[in-house]
Amino acid sequence: MTKALLSSTYFGPVQWYQKLNRYGKVYVEAYDSFIKQTYRNRCVIATTSGTQALTVPVERTEAAAVAADGGQAGKTLMKDVRISDHGNWRHQHWNALASAYGESPFFEFYADDIRPFFERRWTFLYDFNTEICAKMCELIGIEPDVEPTTGFAAPDSPALDGTADYRDAIRPKHPLPDPTFEPRRYYQVYEAKHGFTPNLSILDLLFNMGNESLLYL
Repeated sequence: MTKALLSSTYFGPVQWYQKLNRYGKVYVEAYDSFIKQTYRNRCVIATTSGTQALTVPVERTEAAAVAADGGQAGKTLMKDVRISDHGNWRHQHWNALASAYGESPFFEFYADDIRPFFERRWTFLYDFNTEICAKMCELIGIEPDVEPTTGFAAPDSPALDGTADYRDAIRPKHPLPDPTFEPRRYYQVYEAKHGFTPNLSILDLLFNMGNESLLYL
């Protein structure tokens, strides 16, 4: 298969970016129902105390005419999810990254590229994630052919014929099997303390491996 279908992610895991690098065409789902506690608005990093999840707060909105767009009635489509300013999360996320990766080999090298995502304000989570993806691909050195979906297709839909569907395979809880992904060890700041932690946010790979990140993917 040369086409893949992925859910939108906030500084998604290594597994997600591997698909961007290995498939000729990638569609990022915009019309699925937003689900909490997923990579859509959460990334996982390594800290001196272990792993830490950073979550972007979203506004509680009532979905309108979702069924007409191909989603599920009563659910908010991913493309319509708005970011909340609750809790000064941008400052907290950046401080967490600086604390976790300040001593990593490449944090200072990439800090000026990453910091603007915690200084600017985006209205929609999907747009925010899309710009993050573009910047991370630029820094890693990959040029994937990525497009948003134009409607929702169920996992067993004929519309997905010839497309590898990873929407339920790349998620933090109860992922479906993905035989194409086998985590391989790379240098991590806290490996001596906690052991190697696989499939963290792409930021973990970038801050630890720099321009060798591409070779890992």
